[in-house]
Amino acid sequence: MEDGKPVWAPHPTDGFQLGTIVDIGADSLTIEPLKNKGKTFLAPVNQVFPAEDDINKHVEDNCSLMYLNEATLLNNVRVRYSKDKIYTFVANILIAVNPYFDIPKLYSQETIKQYQGRSLGTLPPHVYAIADKAYRDMKVLKLSQSIIVSGESGAGKTENTKFILRYLTTSYGTGQDIDERIVEANPLLEAFGNAKTVRNNNSSRFGKFVEIHFNEKNAVVGGFVSHYLLEKSRICRQGPEERNYHIFYRLCAGAPEDIRHKFHLSSPDTFRYLNRGCTRFFATKETDKQIPQNRKSPEHQKSGPLKDPLLDDHGDFKRMSVAMKKIGLDDTEKLDLFRVVAGVLHLGNVDFEEAGSTSGGCNIRNQSSKALEHCAELLGLDQEDLRGSLTSRLMLTTAGGAKGTAIKVPLKVEQANNARDALAKAVYSRLFDHVVTRVNQCFPFDSSANFIGVLDIAGFEYFEHNSFEQFCINYCNEKLQQFFNERILKEEQELYQREGLGVNEVHYVDNQDCIDLVEAKLVGILDILDEENRLPQPSDQHFTASVHNKHKNHFRLTIPRKSKLAVHRNVRDDEGFIIRHFAGAVCYETTKFVEKNNDALHMSLESLISESKDRFIRELFENSNNRKDVKQKAGKLGFISVGNKFKTQLNILLDKLRSTGSSFVRCIKPNLKMVSHQFEGAQILSQLQCSGMVSVLDLMQGGFPSRAPFHELYKMYQKYMPAKLTRLDPRLFCKALFKALGLDEYDYKFGLTKVFFRPGKFAEFDQIMKSDPDHLAELVKKVNKWLIHSRWKKVQWCALSVIKLKNKILYRAGACIQIQKTVRMWLCKKKHKPRIDGLVKVRSLKNRMDRFTEVAAQLKEGKQEMTRQTQQLEAAIDTLIAKIKNTMMSRIDIDHEYRALVTRSEQLLTAMQNKKKEEEERERLKRIQEEMEREKKRREEEEQRQRQEEEERKLKVEMELKRKQEEEERKRREEEERRIQMEMELQLQVEREEETARQAILEQERRDRELALRIAQSEAELIPEEVANDSGLRSVAASAAPKLKSYTMEEMAKEMTDLLARGPQVQASKAAAAGTKKYELSKWKYAELRDAINTSCDIELLAACREEFHRRLKVYHAWKSKNKKKNAETEQRAPKSVTDYDHPPVKKAASQQHSIPPIPTRQYEAAMNRQQRYFRIPFVRPGDQYKDPQNKKKGWWYAHFDGPWIARQMELHPDKHPILLVAGKDDMEMCELNLEETGLSRKRGAEILPRQFEDIWERCGGVTYLRSAIESRQARPTYATAMLQSMYK
Repeated sequence: MEDGKPVWAPHPTDGFQLGTIVDIGADSLTIEPLKNKGKTFLAPVNQVFPAEDDINKHVEDNCSLMYLNEATLLNNVRVRYSKDKIYTFVANILIAVNPYFDIPKLYSQETIKQYQGRSLGTLPPHVYAIADKAYRDMKVLKLSQSIIVSGESGAGKTENTKFILRYLTTSYGTGQDIDERIVEANPLLEAFGNAKTVRNNNSSRFGKFVEIHFNEKNAVVGGFVSHYLLEKSRICRQGPEERNYHIFYRLCAGAPEDIRHKFHLSSPDTFRYLNRGCTRFFATKETDKQIPQNRKSPEHQKSGPLKDPLLDDHGDFKRMSVAMKKIGLDDTEKLDLFRVVAGVLHLGNVDFEEAGSTSGGCNIRNQSSKALEHCAELLGLDQEDLRGSLTSRLMLTTAGGAKGTAIKVPLKVEQANNARDALAKAVYSRLFDHVVTRVNQCFPFDSSANFIGVLDIAGFEYFEHNSFEQFCINYCNEKLQQFFNERILKEEQELYQREGLGVNEVHYVDNQDCIDLVEAKLVGILDILDEENRLPQPSDQHFTASVHNKHKNHFRLTIPRKSKLAVHRNVRDDEGFIIRHFAGAVCYETTKFVEKNNDALHMSLESLISESKDRFIRELFENSNNRKDVKQKAGKLGFISVGNKFKTQLNILLDKLRSTGSSFVRCIKPNLKMVSHQFEGAQILSQLQCSGMVSVLDLMQGGFPSRAPFHELYKMYQKYMPAKLTRLDPRLFCKALFKALGLDEYDYKFGLTKVFFRPGKFAEFDQIMKSDPDHLAELVKKVNKWLIHSRWKKVQWCALSVIKLKNKILYRAGACIQIQKTVRMWLCKKKHKPRIDGLVKVRSLKNRMDRFTEVAAQLKEGKQEMTRQTQQLEAAIDTLIAKIKNTMMSRIDIDHEYRALVTRSEQLLTAMQNKKKEEEERERLKRIQEEMEREKKRREEEEQRQRQEEEERKLKVEMELKRKQEEEERKRREEEERRIQMEMELQLQVEREEETARQAILEQERRDRELALRIAQSEAELIPEEVANDSGLRSVAASAAPKLKSYTMEEMAKEMTDLLARGPQVQASKAAAAGTKKYELSKWKYAELRDAINTSCDIELLAACREEFHRRLKVYHAWKSKNKKKNAETEQRAPKSVTDYDHPPVKKAASQQHSIPPIPTRQYEAAMNRQQRYFRIPFVRPGDQYKDPQNKKKGWWYAHFDGPWIARQMELHPDKHPILLVAGKDDMEMCELNLEETGLSRKRGAEILPRQFEDIWERCGGVTYLRSAIESRQARPTYATAMLQSMYK
């Protein structure tokens, strides 16, 4: 104020204006503008900044200014912009102002060549300098690089991105088609992702990260594009002066007639998704004439085309088609893209009206039928299915009925409109994803050493009305600003280290609390929004209230009514919130936040579009469905969080950025009208603040923001100094000035090439240097005085150096003695050191011999040999130790013998280890072999068991079949016997009747004779002479009668005998009787019978002896049973079911006289052919029946029949020893009945397999018992004895 120097004060339109300070208040300054003298205004103290002396001076790097603040930064950018210098550095950050016209030769091939390989700062600021710096850093550091290009819409981000890509592919490309493809990919992405807005005619409505990949030779090999946050709301509605995405208008304006008719296209005003915004085409005079009138909207025909040097819808369609061809899209795929775009346009023309029914649903208007038909045709959908899916949705029940039942729920008009718009957004966003994917496929690469990524993303935004899109963009910029601060600070620190300043670390204000407010788990705004979306009936008001409740006292969050703008104060608390970002406070209106955060379709719409008949549409949604996890409740709109998806993508992007080196380009929009040579200071200042440049200046204030090279300072001030001083070199000259001025060393630092100043200190230094001549003369005196002082100090330093040299000589003399002593010691040590070292090494080797002994002791084979070798090695070691002690050996000899011992020990150890391994391997192989043998044996046993079980099963089946056959044979035989018996009884009955008749006749004859005799007697009285004759006759008659009777009976017997002889069984009985009579055994003794059985080879005699033997046993046992003691226990040799078998009943006496004798036993035995049969039945002895009435201790009775007679018998009872009986030795205790008499063959399940019997017999000691019986000659020859004898032979 005293000097009257100008200052920069705030200005509403210019940002800052020059003025002078008139008065100083408590917290404000009174400023008088230089251009408007006499008028003053108040300005806050913190918004007034000192100005440079020459306000028209401009510098390429803003850090070279004397005063470093936002006002001088704005002024420097203004001056440079007025001279068409649109690029300015702030340290290593590039500020790029959009000129809105082509600056000649600024981006020419010559310019590209100029910047190749040139360091930053050696040429004027340029985007090419940043690109080349990134390439050189990648090449030198072997580290991938990133270039972050940011700015608001219309600031030139996309154009600068193009220039960077063009520079890299032109300068360092391989000259192949891949370079051209990378450049040509941008127009295609712009067609589908750029649109006209109020601020920019070619605004990118999505963020992208373009990676240029390089090989090991640092040549371009390919690229990759990642995209972020496409603005989907623009598809359905735009502002009055804005347009939808360029592709819609280019298709309407430039499509050939055949495509136009095929896709049913017309002017933009006929489509709902286009006619609510600007419907005019971008065109030049020439291309406007080429567009047919029927394709132009009334607005276009009235107002003419939109003008932009870079945009032309008709020409861009052709250029886009060429670009598609260059990047590898064929005609079919191009038509698929255009068809889907047209389908989205027709979908927007589908309109709804309330339904007349009481269901509360809606219908599609009749006027929209054509649009519905065209949309269904283009998207490959069924028209009626599309109609139903747009006007209703399917709900799957989860309770209250059959689970999974589908219910059709009609939609209201508003819901149907939302469903239609959601479908349009889903189709277009997936189409955009496909375009990006195809772009990436057009420049593939097999391998990449490093890459340079260019991030083109919208900068910080705030409008009058801010919604979900601005919230996401500003959240992204908060994260990028944090990264920006970290990297800029890091670069500053690296510069300080290179210059050797040795300053402490500079700190800055972190914005992590603002980032946490948005993305923190559970309480972050994004998570609260996701939670709201998951509610059955989400609402924007409830979401906003939840945000305010969970962050009541948060510094960064406040309610809209506290805003400084009236338009925001009118927003209710539950309709918005204000967030204080790093660039300023922004009021967000939360209307449609919930809707915009959901990226899912109704289940019915998603199912419909996924089952499209068109393969291209199906693939779009298949790829999308494969990437997402669909976990939606039945009947409810599925939820896919847009905010969380964006947060995930952003975190991945930042991880990638942090892993790379970084450069920054801040694009600035000079005016809202988008015209050249118009600089709106306030609007540009706002952009500088939003881009973080002001924060960078604040950050640099904590360090040394002002810096100047020594030679520049020398040139600047040498004219003020006398010739004597100007002869000094620049660094000493600057040092003399600073020391002479007595500046505080805290305010500046000398580097290797520059001097660094604290904020404002460079200006103070300059002010001192440019003060009045008297002061300058005084300054010269001070400089001379400092030079004399410095030279005198040098003389003093030389004298001190001489004194130090004398002291050093004395010190060295004493040190020489110490050196001699040390050398002698060293020589002695050198002489004996090899022997000492050798002894140490050999003794350490000897100490290891215990390990050798231990290993040798563990061996099983070759143990003695290894022990012997170990002892020999130990003896060799002892010998070497003695040799070292007693003789003078050189180090080489000691090392040679030591190495020989070491080699020998290693060989021995290796041999031991190998032998140990061999033993272990043998053991392992042996174990494996044993295991394999066991396994093989187990498998064989298992197979044998299975075969045995199969054989047993077959035998059991055969036994059962045989039993059934025998049963049937027995029944048949009994039936035959009964039939013969009946025939015999009938024959006997007839004979008895005939006998009775003959007896009656004889009786009648007798009576007649007696009557005749009586009559003759009475007549004899009259004729006496006949008496003698009559008596003789009576005697004759009397004798004749008996003779007659006797004759008749004999004849009858003879006839009966003849009759019986005719029967088959009678014939068999005769044959049996004849055979029986062959051997008369009734006179044989018991011992004779037994010896005959044991020794006879005659089969018939053997059978006859056995039959007689068992008959006598039966008689004996019957007699024994009849004459047993009273109350004595019955000796039971077999179960009662066997001994009391139900034989055929005894016939009547008359029948019994003529019964058929059974088949002789020896014939039966011959028929049996000595079959071996085995039986098992339950057996409870009579004495145990009363002790165990419930038969819990039931035993078993086993029998082995050799032919018809029993050979072996077993009784097994619980808690008792088994009873074993053998034929011959134990005949009296065994069952005396033959097999037929026991009835065992007719008992179901009684017969068992031989193996079962033999197992039990062997387990109970039967083999030993039978063997002892054979050896004592007590066992009768049977099948069992024969088998046992053959086994032992």
